[in-house]
Amino acid sequence: MKLAVVGLIEWGEFARVDHVPAPGEIVEALEAWEQPAGGGAVAAVQIARLAGGCLFFTALGDDELGHRAQRELEGMGVRVEAAWRAEPQRRAFVHLDDEGERTITTAGERLGPRGSDALPWSELEAIDAVYLTAGDAGAVRAARAAGRLVAAVRAGEALAGSGVQLDVLVMSANDAAERYRAGEIEPPPLAVVRTDGAAGGWIETADRHSSHWTAPALPAPAVDSYGAGDSFAGGLTFGLGQGQTLASAVAVGARCGAGCVSGRGPYAGQPAGSERA
Repeated sequence: MKLAVVGLIEWGEFARVDHVPAPGEIVEALEAWEQPAGGGAVAAVQIARLAGGCLFFTALGDDELGHRAQRELEGMGVRVEAAWRAEPQRRAFVHLDDEGERTITTAGERLGPRGSDALPWSELEAIDAVYLTAGDAGAVRAARAAGRLVAAVRAGEALAGSGVQLDVLVMSANDAAERYRAGEIEPPPLAVVRTDGAAGGWIETADRHSSHWTAPALPAPAVDSYGAGDSFAGGLTFGLGQGQTLASAVAVGARCGAGCVSGRGPYAGQPAGSERA
């Protein structure tokens, strides 16, 4: 089985605080660290932990943080194929509070790969499943060469302009920035998956059939929610790449999301291959 991600990387600066500061307030971080993050990176690492590797097409700022992000992701089992941009690497500052919530401020251009970038796009023809979080319409069309194509709704403009059909469109039911209405992407996705945190989520198929799934129990006490949604999407993509039904693949994704919530930051709690059953 071969799996890939097409998407973005943010350099994450994390601070654990007892609460997010109110306007004008100063809070002291209980703990702070930095690491590559962002939707594409989180999903790629989750897939690599389940499958033993992941091919990742992205774009990075050609600066110290961009190159460091590539090195650290490769150290976690991800093969990074990057188009290098003159812009600074996009960064994200993340507050992780005692309620397990994450509050994010981003800085810099949202860098995604383009279909015109000199990347080994033809390799996607041999890929079983791809998860796409960012890129232009050309990148979406290149990703469609894979056996299954899962995409995040945040890539909506590129998805709408690509003219290709998605197997699954993934979004959060609780994020105002993640909304999809019928007709916004044509042809319509074969299925839409909406996650709802501890409440589980919904699967809606193109024939208007809707089903609900229940979130699994956390494997350990909740720590924070950063990366849970993209860990879910990585697990879902892994399951589809294995040839599982959508419902079974969603169950894999739900376990990955629950594992992520149980660890510090995006990676500590992600389940590995031996833990996915």
